[in-house]
Amino acid sequence: MATPAKVSAVAEITKDFEESAAAVLTEYRGLSVAQLKKLRRALGTENKFSVVKNSLTAIAAKEAGVDAFDGQLAGPTAIAFIKGDAVAAAKSLTDFAKENKQLVIKTGYFEGKALDANEVAALAALESRELQLAKVAGVLKAPMAAAARIIDALRLKLEEEGGAPAAAASEAEAPAEAEAPAEAPVESAPADAAEAAAEEN
Repeated sequence: MATPAKVSAVAEITKDFEESAAAVLTEYRGLSVAQLKKLRRALGTENKFSVVKNSLTAIAAKEAGVDAFDGQLAGPTAIAFIKGDAVAAAKSLTDFAKENKQLVIKTGYFEGKALDANEVAALAALESRELQLAKVAGVLKAPMAAAARIIDALRLKLEEEGGAPAAAASEAEAPAEAEAPAEAPVESAPADAAEAAAEEN
């Protein structure tokens, strides 16, 4: 008969499964309390590393629709419930396992797909979400900066070209205005002489 404590434990594990995008099943035989604390810190506050009972976890996994752990629940079991960046969490787990051989990564799942230990390691080898976002931001930022420089250069060029024709036009008009008075007497002189000759006749 299920006790209230077991029912509560199953409900909590089920909730952890349902709220996690990924989970990694591990065996932690021989790890000290201090080592477990260190691993939890490495995983970050978004994720949860829980020591669980195999029988209760099997029930919870079934209720949550998770079958990736079928036949794997044996020995001292702890599960990393990953609610944050799955790549970063997988890297924290694999790095810790390299330094602490007592932690054995058995299996896992990511977005509904079952992963074996090698696939968890492959997930850890990918670039983290933060690094990917930083690269995307860098790619987006670079063209914007280049575009801004091009726009500034074009603006300066247009300003320079816009000022030059105006200056040239003013210089070209000045001699024309100065020459106009000198031409007028030349054109009017013959006409005045003809009128004087006609009057004398």
